[in-house]
Amino acid sequence: MSVYTGRRLARLIADRTGRPDLAHDAEVVGHVLPFKVSAHVTDQLIDWSRAPDDPLYRLVMPHRDMLASADFAAVEAARDAGEQRLRLTVSGVRDRLDPHPHPNPYPHPSGRPRRDTPEDGQGFQQEDAETLLVFPRQGQTCHSYCAYCFRWPQFTGETATRPPVSGPEAMTAHLDRHPEITDVLLTGGDPLVMRTELLDAYVAPLLAEERRDRIRTVSIGTKAVSFSPERFLTAPDADDLLRLFERVVASGRRLALTLHVSHPRELHPEPARHALRRLRDTGAVLRSQAPVVRHVNDDPDVWARMWQEGVELGIVPCSMFVERDAGPRRYFGLPLSRALTVYADALRQVSGPAGAARASRGPVMSTELGTIAIEGIAHLPDGPAFALRVLRARDPALVGTLAHARYDPVAQGWSDLVPYAPHDRRVIPHEPLTLSALLPGLGGVWGD
Repeated sequence: MSVYTGRRLARLIADRTGRPDLAHDAEVVGHVLPFKVSAHVTDQLIDWSRAPDDPLYRLVMPHRDMLASADFAAVEAARDAGEQRLRLTVSGVRDRLDPHPHPNPYPHPSGRPRRDTPEDGQGFQQEDAETLLVFPRQGQTCHSYCAYCFRWPQFTGETATRPPVSGPEAMTAHLDRHPEITDVLLTGGDPLVMRTELLDAYVAPLLAEERRDRIRTVSIGTKAVSFSPERFLTAPDADDLLRLFERVVASGRRLALTLHVSHPRELHPEPARHALRRLRDTGAVLRSQAPVVRHVNDDPDVWARMWQEGVELGIVPCSMFVERDAGPRRYFGLPLSRALTVYADALRQVSGPAGAARASRGPVMSTELGTIAIEGIAHLPDGPAFALRVLRARDPALVGTLAHARYDPVAQGWSDLVPYAPHDRRVIPHEPLTLSALLPGLGGVWGD
């Protein structure tokens, strides 16, 4: 199936919308942020008559509001000033977008700071003592790009920001050095852009006899059902892929496919539903997760429908994430207070079989310490506070820890939070120089 990138993407927008201004804006923003979209998305998901306000259009298409107005104007002007000027301007804008969500607390072996890269520099990231994330080299792209993706730098061709990756041999060596690892997650990009024979090279060692009693779960994170369902239907190796999944299940391991579903419309096309039926037949557990993002799904009705329809199709809702603090966050990001409201109001709407959605966690933040959930708003003596719980952490002693952060109606992530009391610094070790930090007593006033 064909994909659209670059100038072809701008022509697509002009042809489908009749709006040359939207095509121009996409071309300007496309110099800074990477964009790619599959024909399945353009033909089955986007409602072009509603562009640019259609949520699926916003999900994948460049829009001028993704850049600060001054940055948009600078890139627009630089296009007529020569290649070198354009390159320097784009580089500056990318730096201001902060291509790294947060510093990695584990330094690079060279001593240089390393941010948001796999810990040992060989394509791994140990999320906690038991879980290893593996970034296969051939899986570091996607069928289509979500415009909010925090890993956008690895799609721009700038190797300095691309996570280091390696092959299955290095993965197995790492597993042998760390017998505590029981769960392996193949991620990217999207591992299902890989040919089945390449994916098999990573999966087969996990099923080897010497790891029979160690590796319990094999997980794969993918958006292929939404963006390229033909991967499971008509691709030359689609049947081989399904047989591979059946091998994992037959080995006694749990195969978990984490499907990134950002909007219920992604589940409506018949090819996607057919793909889900084929995946269910392999014995795989199907889970779903997504960030809550402005312009796409910042509506509890959308999440309730997405959970309801997903459960009916055999998908177990897993997590609602907070948008990461990188890239066009000013465009897609939401205050934590709003994310919490969306999550709570959506849960109130689900019932019957869809009540399984109540087991999902949210809103959830990915942080330097690990995965932290916002449990609600606590009304404490010195004013309201966000109640936080550590779900996963590299330090096992932190798992389950409760903490409070001063309520701030504009805070959008962990790095914006201020500890409520000294003992909360265990989970919120920083204190940013915001008005909330300088005048902490105002936190309660703002929340009243």
